[in-house]
Amino acid sequence: MAAITLKGLKKSYGSAQVIKGVDITIDDGEFVVFVGPSGCGKSTLLRMIAGLEDITDGTLTIGDRVVNDLPPKDRGVAMVFQSYAIFPHMTVRENVAFGLTISGASKEEKDAKVAEAARILQMEHLLDRRPSQLSGGQRQRVAIGRAIVRKPKVFLFDEPLSNLDAALRMDMRMEIGKLHQQLGATMVYVTHDQVEAMTLADKIVVLKDGLVQQIGSPMDLYHRPENLFVAGFLGSPSMNFLDVDVVDVSGDQATVRNAALDTVTLTIRHSGIVAGGKARLGVRPQYLSPDAESGAGVLHGKIVLTERLGAETIIEAMTTDGKPLIVALARDAKFAIGSQISLRFDPEFSHLFAV
Repeated sequence: MAAITLKGLKKSYGSAQVIKGVDITIDDGEFVVFVGPSGCGKSTLLRMIAGLEDITDGTLTIGDRVVNDLPPKDRGVAMVFQSYAIFPHMTVRENVAFGLTISGASKEEKDAKVAEAARILQMEHLLDRRPSQLSGGQRQRVAIGRAIVRKPKVFLFDEPLSNLDAALRMDMRMEIGKLHQQLGATMVYVTHDQVEAMTLADKIVVLKDGLVQQIGSPMDLYHRPENLFVAGFLGSPSMNFLDVDVVDVSGDQATVRNAALDTVTLTIRHSGIVAGGKARLGVRPQYLSPDAESGAGVLHGKIVLTERLGAETIIEAMTTDGKPLIVALARDAKFAIGSQISLRFDPEFSHLFAV
């Protein structure tokens, strides 16, 4: 297996700079997820690691080798794409063994490696079928099996589950997590789905406009986002943001208010918060709860929509100053559309960003 180091990595297409200087260290055996909105550069970055895109500037190291100019076949990586890219006229066995066949491996070696991959992916019963006889999840297993038999130093996944339906995505997400535990391989995974990022990653790299916004463990990024973008991108439903006036600042405490919020004092975790200035208050939907009384840290609004999902209830409220507010309650609850609601939050689970 191998560690990966990206140092000052840049990628340009003519005058358009897509990757604008990225520094990332991926430890040996680590599962790292690149996440961000469409067009942020995450797939381009993965293809640069694979050798499918040239590097404009910077250094890419896999293990102890600088691989900037190495062709893909010499980098010790295997890539699983969004499209399964398996041959329809071949059986599963032949598809999984294809790379070994091209490299001239013996029949005994191919049989042994295919059998091992089939055991790991629990698809021994599929080896003699053709792709037309497989479900989407089974086809993706075949693509992953083709990568496993190569015994790569690094596995690269480019949105491998986006073509699957919701139930299959969950199943395959769990299978990929188990695969990482079994193989202990270095894995780099690209997705726009933050649920995949949160559940699979040892470390998440959040990208926007070709730049790294934050790197850390899923819970670090969830509880301690460094900026508004990361705070809003991670978490489902997304974090609520309210524009507030900063009434007072004392040490690491700031007192804030707005038309819909009773005055409350919060801990300052980000720079730029000054008395008399403006700030943006962030509160996750899961940390809001109905409260019948006014008081510090209470928001006021009117219910405009409810979604009862059984174990969870989602409420959309409109604050008294006309801003939407999403509440996620971990229980089944009934609320009347149009009724007034007061919502309390714990200041310790809020974020205050300068604007």
